[in-house]
Amino acid sequence: MTTAGETRPTLLLVDDDRSFCAVMADALTARGLEVRVAHDVPRALAVAAEDPPEYAVVDLKMPGPSGLELVKSLKALDAHTRIVVFTGYASVATAVEAIKLGATHYLAKPADADDVIAALHRDSGDASAAIEAKPLSVGRVEWEHIQRVLTECQGNISETARRLRMHRRTLQRKLAKRPRNG
Repeated sequence: MTTAGETRPTLLLVDDDRSFCAVMADALTARGLEVRVAHDVPRALAVAAEDPPEYAVVDLKMPGPSGLELVKSLKALDAHTRIVVFTGYASVATAVEAIKLGATHYLAKPADADDVIAALHRDSGDASAAIEAKPLSVGRVEWEHIQRVLTECQGNISETARRLRMHRRTLQRKLAKRPRNG
């Protein structure tokens, strides 16, 4: 609990799911953070421009610009902001891009406030992390490849479909489905 006059570390929570934001904001506030919420990249940038946050939790997939664009912009505002990218569409390609752009960590949903706090305070990787012994499924390999090409095309679905030699609607159907892990 903070006392009068004591400042709390600031955290910017950005996700287009309003009910998720409300629950997560309450949980992070209970853990001692001053949480500001935005539901899209333009609003998040406006909030951050007023007072760059110490921490940010950014959803990857939102209407309009992606969370990756926001990570890049937040780092340009303040290189010391610690950022966790939070997504329901985890892929190796987007995780790598998030880290390259300056994210501290990358979490797949569902994760709770304790996972977020732990990720925000991690300074290095975990050499003892378990390595999956079974190979990825064909569906998962396809998903990873699509995500990698989509990232190379900066989210442009039409260009991604051309590069994959796939009909645009087929690509959109595949992107709408989330592959099973494995």
